[in-house]
Amino acid sequence: MTKKKIILFGAGKIGRSFTGQVFGSAGYELVFVDISNSLIDLINKNKQYKIVIKSESGDTITWVKNARGIYLKDVVQIVEELADAPIASVSVGQQGLPGLIPVFAKALIRRREKHGDWPLDVILAENMRNADVYFLNQIKSFLPGKFPVRKLLGLIETSIGKMVPIMSVKDIDEDPLQVFTEPYSELIVSESGFKNKIPQIYNLSPKANIKAWVDRKLFIHNLGHASAAYLGYRMNNRLVYIYEALDIQEVYTATRQTILQSADILMSMYPDDFTPGQIHDHIDDLLTRFRNKALGDTIFRVGCDLFRKLGPEDRFTSPISAAIRINKPFDLILKAMTAGLSFRATNEQGKFFPPDKKFFDEADKGIIHILSNISGFSDHELKQITKIPVSGIS
Repeated sequence: MTKKKIILFGAGKIGRSFTGQVFGSAGYELVFVDISNSLIDLINKNKQYKIVIKSESGDTITWVKNARGIYLKDVVQIVEELADAPIASVSVGQQGLPGLIPVFAKALIRRREKHGDWPLDVILAENMRNADVYFLNQIKSFLPGKFPVRKLLGLIETSIGKMVPIMSVKDIDEDPLQVFTEPYSELIVSESGFKNKIPQIYNLSPKANIKAWVDRKLFIHNLGHASAAYLGYRMNNRLVYIYEALDIQEVYTATRQTILQSADILMSMYPDDFTPGQIHDHIDDLLTRFRNKALGDTIFRVGCDLFRKLGPEDRFTSPISAAIRINKPFDLILKAMTAGLSFRATNEQGKFFPPDKKFFDEADKGIIHILSNISGFSDHELKQITKIPVSGIS
């Protein structure tokens, strides 16, 4: 077994710039697993990659070393690597998770054969509520009935707050492994999710009530970011960068007020976890980070993927559902959300995010259709929502 090795599923932007950086800086061997053969080939060739930290004071370059890679199709090798590592991370997106779970099941069985009851900790670096519950429920069907999965598998939810912009074709061609990112690098993790001793690593931040911190990310960061994109695009559809939207005072004020309304809901849900002062400082810090011109984060990246961002249990629907449940106002959140129905930003090549083209067809059927069939609000919730005179909802 190897004590300082982490298996990272997903060699994309978050895997390389966030979990890879945090554990690499602590001296861990980084073993990336990815579906992209070309990316894995480059990692194996170079054994390191560059992170360019973008800030108003200039670029800072950090090299992450001691890296290698495995092709996703090499299941036997992956299983052996997982069997001998204390920890793994997953950052493949919600659609990629189902394909990984059978591999983890095989690895747990093999691990027990080799090392007995030595648990495997898995950091679920996904923007997904209750990722631990989903993973546990799914993996049980691939394990023997009496396998002690709760004892031997630590499922660690996270709050991923790091912003990583879309890089230009020119920058990718220059170095396909380099990643541009903001200075922020705190990896918030569930304290109770670990089965082994929690690694003492700089920027690894264990929290007792991870649900509160996951919702803080959703209700404040995700909601605020998307609100700025949708309100900014509605104000001026020629804007390219998110900082340009927030440089418009009307958009900045509306975005901040929307976040504050959502924050009020959050603090009512978790009165023992956050104080108003902490939350307000966090909001102001976020808005400063959103306005980081050097990062070059685009309105397209922040606002696209409309089925997900306007979908059930996401950045707008979760705060609204909670507000209805606890009788809190949500009119500003609803206004920002409905602005997303007319969001039509394109990428550097002038193209839409592919699934969004189907969303546009759904949006043509009207706001109520979206709120009911895409956002998933219940009949009771829709009755409360339609009392709000926003964007023609009545």
